[in-house]
Amino acid sequence: MDRRRGLSARMKLTLSYAGFLAVAGALLLAVVWGYLLRYVPDNSQGLLGISPNRYLLVRTFFPAAAVAMACLLVFGLVGGWLLAGRMLAPLHQIREAARRAGDGSLSHRIRMKGRQDEFRELSDAFDSMLGKLESHVDEQRRFAANASHELRTPLAISRALLDVARKDPTRDREELVERLQAVNTRAIDLTEALLLLSRGDTGNVTRESVDLSLLAEEAAETLLPLAEQRRIALDVTGGAALTSGSAELLLRMVTNLVQNAVVHNVPTGGTVTVRTGTDGTTSVLRVENTGPPLPPELVPTLTEPFRRGAERVRTGEHAGVGLGLAIVHSVVRAHDGALTLTPRPTGGLIVTVRLPGAP
Repeated sequence: MDRRRGLSARMKLTLSYAGFLAVAGALLLAVVWGYLLRYVPDNSQGLLGISPNRYLLVRTFFPAAAVAMACLLVFGLVGGWLLAGRMLAPLHQIREAARRAGDGSLSHRIRMKGRQDEFRELSDAFDSMLGKLESHVDEQRRFAANASHELRTPLAISRALLDVARKDPTRDREELVERLQAVNTRAIDLTEALLLLSRGDTGNVTRESVDLSLLAEEAAETLLPLAEQRRIALDVTGGAALTSGSAELLLRMVTNLVQNAVVHNVPTGGTVTVRTGTDGTTSVLRVENTGPPLPPELVPTLTEPFRRGAERVRTGEHAGVGLGLAIVHSVVRAHDGALTLTPRPTGGLIVTVRLPGAP
C-alpha cells in the first residue's frame, strides 16, 4: 500500500518527550510567577534605597528562565531521541524478522532477551507464529509430494493395463476391465479425499446444530455389514452431544473413525465401541477399538496425510488412501475442536474428539 511519508515513530516519541518537558518547565515557571513574584511589591525602598521589586525581578528572572527553557528543550530533544531509539530497538529486530519471513525464510527466530514486557510478548508471539507457519508450510510440502506420488501410482497402473490390452489382444479383457475399474475407483476415492481434506483445512464451514450421537448411529448402520464381515462387534451408546458445524463434514469424520476402528482391528472377534456425551460445555465422541499394539511414537504421526502404521492390519478391499485420520484431524480443527489419540495397553486405539457444545 502506497502511503505518504510521515514522521517516524522515533521522531514522534522524541517530540512528545521534548514537548512534555517544555510544558512541565513552563508550568514550573508559571508556578514561580504565581506564588513568588505576586508577593513582591511593584516599587519599594529598603536599606540604602535599594530593595528587590517586581520590575527588577522580572528583568533578571525572565532572561534566565528563557535560557533554562531553551536548555530544557534541547535536553528533551536529545534525551528523547536517545531514549526513543533505545525503546524502539526491539521493533527493529521484529521488523527485520518480518522482512526475512516475507522473503520466504521461516527458520529464524528473534528470541529477544530481557525481562518480560510488551515488546518481549510481541517477539514471543511472532516467534510462535513463525514456528506454526514453518510447520504448516513443511506439512503442505510433504502433503503435495505425497499426493503427487499417490496420484501417480494409479495413473501409472492404468497406463500399464491399457498398454497390455493394446499389445496383447489375447489377454482376458474382462479381467483387465475389472482391474482398471478398481484402479480408477481408488484414484477417484483419493481425489475426493484430497478435496475433502482441502475443504476442512480452509476452516470455512456452514454452521448448523448437529448431534454427534445421531451421526454415530448413522455411521454404525452404514458400516455394520463391514463389521459383520470381519466379525467385529460394533457397539454405539451414549447420550446426545450437540455441536455446531457442517453435518456433512462431521458425518465424514465419524464415519472415518468408525471405519478405521473396524478395519484396523484384530482379524476376527474384535470390538469397536463408540460413545457420545457431554463434558461441561464440550461435546465428546470416543471411539475405542481392539487391535494389535501400537508403539507410542507411532501414534502422533497417524494424523499426518498418507502416513500408515506398518503394524496396523489392512485388507485389500479397504486399503484406504492414508487420509482417514488426516481428514478427521482437519475436520476437528475446522470446528475448533481437539483430537486425542491414545494407544490401549492391550492393543488397539482410543480416539477422543472434543467439540464446542451447542445449545
